[in-house]
Amino acid sequence: MITLLFRGLMYVVSAGLGLIVADALLAGFQIQWDKWWGFVICILIFAILQSVLAPWVSKLADRYAPVLMGGIGIFSTLIALVIVVLLPIGGLRIVDLTGWLLGSVIVWLITALGSVLLPLIFLKRKVDAKEPRRR
Repeated sequence: MITLLFRGLMYVVSAGLGLIVADALLAGFQIQWDKWWGFVICILIFAILQSVLAPWVSKLADRYAPVLMGGIGIFSTLIALVIVVLLPIGGLRIVDLTGWLLGSVIVWLITALGSVLLPLIFLKRKVDAKEPRRR
């Protein structure tokens, strides 16, 4: 149970990092910092949607369009972004095609890397802290 919560937390953190990096790199991808609570809710909803949509979209693509299997992560990221932007809570705006397309790729890439690397970083620190020091 602890491992599941830890992985979930790492995924939420990596999703937040992905959204922040896309905001920093793209003019059409805008985090509304004046509605910071809306952005926090966007991160949580995005992470949940992405977790649900990725397997569902993968199953659909496997059944109907196996050629698309490589782009499943990016496509499910795009769907999650569309839903989050359409929610009336604010916190995230995407205003142009570049923001939508490159934003999806950036968020997907950072989230994928963060989901792999963040647990390794934190688990390494935990292992290093438990090892007795040798002289």
